[in-house]
Amino acid sequence: MPSLLRSLFIVSVSSVILFIVFYVFNFGGDQGFQKLNASETWMLSQVCTAFIEGKTSFLWRNKLMMSETSSCKEYFTQSHYITAPLSKEEAEFPLAYIMVIHHNFDTFARLFRAIYMPQNVYCIHVDEKATVEFKDAVEQLLSCFPNAFLASKMEPVVYGGISRLQADLNCMRDLAASAVPWKYVINTCGQDFPLKTNKEIVQYLKGFKGKNITPGVLPPAHAIGRTKYVHREHLGKELSYVIRTTALKPPPPHNLTIYFGSAYVALSREFTSFVLHDPRAVDLLQWSKDTFSPDEHFWVTLNRIPGM
Repeated sequence: MPSLLRSLFIVSVSSVILFIVFYVFNFGGDQGFQKLNASETWMLSQVCTAFIEGKTSFLWRNKLMMSETSSCKEYFTQSHYITAPLSKEEAEFPLAYIMVIHHNFDTFARLFRAIYMPQNVYCIHVDEKATVEFKDAVEQLLSCFPNAFLASKMEPVVYGGISRLQADLNCMRDLAASAVPWKYVINTCGQDFPLKTNKEIVQYLKGFKGKNITPGVLPPAHAIGRTKYVHREHLGKELSYVIRTTALKPPPPHNLTIYFGSAYVALSREFTSFVLHDPRAVDLLQWSKDTFSPDEHFWVTLNRIPGM
């Protein structure tokens, strides 16, 4: 008999769900309940099924969100966030992360979850051109984390242009002012994903004893034109890109030798201070503003200045 009653209850609830979905699709509803698309209909059925089975349901960044004002704790639990340092070694060696993103919230959320540790600090730069929905989703997620924040200045990022490097520098400046005593800053993009645990990353970085990780070489033949000719960013409604002109650039400032390397680096806190304030770094940034993909020569060139 209990199983029969349970079946009747499930049938009744399912009928109510179907009625609600039919009504919303055909008649709309009040201003606070918008029409559901197929994905949201499936989510609604999942919520109701979980409720019937006695499970707790939680939806993040969705029109069906529940307990919006008190959902952070539940979000931590459901997503299995780490809420305390896992070792003394990690607690004593906090890291800073720069995350430059522009779309695909789910991918960003997975990356953030994978690299998140409560002793670290995170600066997220959202492309100024990103949709309002994406910006709002990122801002809502970060509101749950006291050690994560949006960059104080957002750039309309053109990949291959100076704006991509400037996005990193905007976050770097914010992180330099952070009270978190981080040891290294690591920059990422929205499509990255870690292959090591936080502890493994910490142990690896400690082995460098304050030196930076900025792999690079003298520019190969295919890269010489990137800093030889003047380049311009084109910011369009549909497509943004970098244009190469025939104008030649002047030589680099301070007689610097330009190197070519990775745009993704791990930099000590001391070096970030040099990058933000030393005249050689400031002048190189100014000189790089009309080059192609300056983030692939900026870090590595500065790191190869004698004494760095």
